[in-house]
Amino acid sequence: MAAFNVTPSDPSIFILTGIPGLEAAHIWISIPFTTFYIISLMGNFMLLFAVGRERTLHKPMYLLLCMLALTDITSPTVVVPKELCIFWFNLKGITVAGCLTQMFFLNTSATLVTMAFDRYVAICNPLRYATILSNARIAKLGIVCLIRSVLFILPLTLLLSQQPFCANRIIPHTQCEYIAVEKMACGDITVPRTYGLVLLCVIFGFDLTLIALSYGLIIRAVLRISSKKSHHKALNTCTAHICVMLTYYTPGLFSNLTHLFGQGIAPYVHIILADLYLLIPPMLNPIIYGVKTKEFSEKVGKCMWGESISPR
Repeated sequence: MAAFNVTPSDPSIFILTGIPGLEAAHIWISIPFTTFYIISLMGNFMLLFAVGRERTLHKPMYLLLCMLALTDITSPTVVVPKELCIFWFNLKGITVAGCLTQMFFLNTSATLVTMAFDRYVAICNPLRYATILSNARIAKLGIVCLIRSVLFILPLTLLLSQQPFCANRIIPHTQCEYIAVEKMACGDITVPRTYGLVLLCVIFGFDLTLIALSYGLIIRAVLRISSKKSHHKALNTCTAHICVMLTYYTPGLFSNLTHLFGQGIAPYVHIILADLYLLIPPMLNPIIYGVKTKEFSEKVGKCMWGESISPR
C-alpha cells in the first residue's frame, strides 16, 4: 500500500483525496487521529502482553479478548498510516491491491458473538463452563471466525477486482471503504452491490440476532435468581462486553445508515464517521476491560509496574 505521486489517469493506482472540503484542516485533523491510533496500539499490545505473561489470565474470556485485540490492531494499521501520509505529505496514491487489502481488513470479525456466547455459558451454565469452553475450544472458535471472515469477505473483494474502473480513479475518502470504491466502477455492479448488501444484512443481522439471543437467555437466568446481590454480580460480568458491543455496533450502524439514507449530509461527515468508527472502539476496548474487570486491571498493573492497580 505504498504511496505514490501519480496522475489520476495511472491505471494501476487509485487516488485517495482525504476529506473533501476540509483539506486545509488536514494537519489539525491528523492530531486526534494520531493520538487515538497510538493509544489504541499501546492499549491492545499491553493487553496481549499481560495475558501472554500471566498464566492466571489464560482463560476463555481473556483469550477471546486477545482475539479482539488482534483485530483492533490490524484494522486501523492497514488504514491509519496511509491516512497520515495523505494528511502530512499529500501522498494520495494507493495501488489497486492495496485498496482491496484495506477493504478486506475493514470488516468486523465474529469475535463479539463468541464473547456473548462465553458470557451466556458463564452465567447460565457456570458448573459446566470449563467443560464447554476450554482453551482448546476457544482456539477452534477463533479459527472458525477467521474462516468465516475469509469466506464471506474475499468474494466481495474479488468481485470488485474484476470491475472496470473509471479513468480518473479518484476516491473522495481517506480509505478504500467498500461503498466509495464501488462508486468508481464503470461496469455493471449489480452482482457485487447485491452481494455487499446481502453480506451487510447477514453479518449485522446474524451476529446481532445471536448476541440478542445470548443476552435474552442471560437476562431470563438472572431474573430467576432471588438475591439482588447475585443479580448485580451476574450482570456485572457482562458489563464490559456490553460496552464493547456498543462501541462497535452503534457507530458502525449509524455510519452505514448515513450512507444509505443520508444523501443530504455533507460528504466529510460520512468520512469522519467512518474514520472514528475505525479508531474509537479499538482505543476504548482495553480501557473498558481495565476499568470493569478487577482481575485484569490487577494483572496489567503487576506486569507493567510490578504492582496491582484495582479499578475504583
